[in-house]
Amino acid sequence: MPARLLMVTAAMLLAWTAAASARDLTVVARGETMTRAMREVFTNAFAQATGLPVDVQTWEGGLDPLRDRLKAPDTNTWDLVQVDADELATGCGEGLFEKLDWSAIGGKDHYASQAVSDCGVGAALSATILAWDKDKFQTTPSWADFWDVAKYPGKRGLMRSVRGNLEIALLADGVAPADVYKTLATADGVDRAFRKLDQLRPYLVWWQTDTDAARILGSGDVLMTSAPAGAITTAMRAEPRNFGIQWAQGLYEMTSWAVLKGSPNARLAQQFLYFAGTAPIEARLVRAAGVSGLAKGTQDSLAPELQAINPANPSYTGTALRLDTGFWHDNLAKLRARFDAWLAVH
Repeated sequence: MPARLLMVTAAMLLAWTAAASARDLTVVARGETMTRAMREVFTNAFAQATGLPVDVQTWEGGLDPLRDRLKAPDTNTWDLVQVDADELATGCGEGLFEKLDWSAIGGKDHYASQAVSDCGVGAALSATILAWDKDKFQTTPSWADFWDVAKYPGKRGLMRSVRGNLEIALLADGVAPADVYKTLATADGVDRAFRKLDQLRPYLVWWQTDTDAARILGSGDVLMTSAPAGAITTAMRAEPRNFGIQWAQGLYEMTSWAVLKGSPNARLAQQFLYFAGTAPIEARLVRAAGVSGLAKGTQDSLAPELQAINPANPSYTGTALRLDTGFWHDNLAKLRARFDAWLAVH
């Protein structure tokens, strides 16, 4: 057993037991795929090592549910929540999250630099990719092909969200990944992205959750779809599917764990993060959910078949576009309003 796991001994067990409150620690994961992986990879092992149960729940994001919970602290049962980068930055600024005690979760040097912030520690690196049904055509499509319904007739799937879709539209229109946010920073660039979406609008099927994306592809509702890579790889693991994944020009982003302000289990939550940040345990996330952990050394022991579905594989990230959370922090409200209006009139 790795040395870091050996530290989960009687002494640590006593510390965790002392930290426990009147109710179980509740961890809230992002989406169904990650929720299943939480149980498979982390909470079952944590309970076995410590004897302390963890309740795992699911949410789909948004700060309003967190704000509402903190307005009624006596009924709030959430402790540790998986948030995206914008939710983390905004929530930390609003005081929705506790400041982390990094000494309690292994130290900042234990994690990749991008995983470290005042209120959050990296939970997973994920990718939104182009997925297609290889039984229907054998070539590997690009985002430009995604738009080419004359050459590849059939419906297309996109997430019902402005975030990510504007980037995909510009990539399909020939904008280099390095220039996407420079383009979106201008009114003409935003108009260009919406004009590109206009071209595809009659052929679109919208999905809202990661499992929806895999479902509409597997059912034949769409020929191709944008999708979380993890949803596609886990769908193929669950039953025989001949799906293809185009990693080139995927959209990458990191989610983080944050402890809700005033959580009675704040100390226990940080001890859970120490346990979950063990590299050999985090490495299991690739198989379980198609996402990568952020602890240093997580990628070192992955077998070739797992490297092939690992979103942190350097051969994939080198062609990728990392979602600019600063851009979306500044522009989400107005661009979401425009996207909703666009949906309403088309």
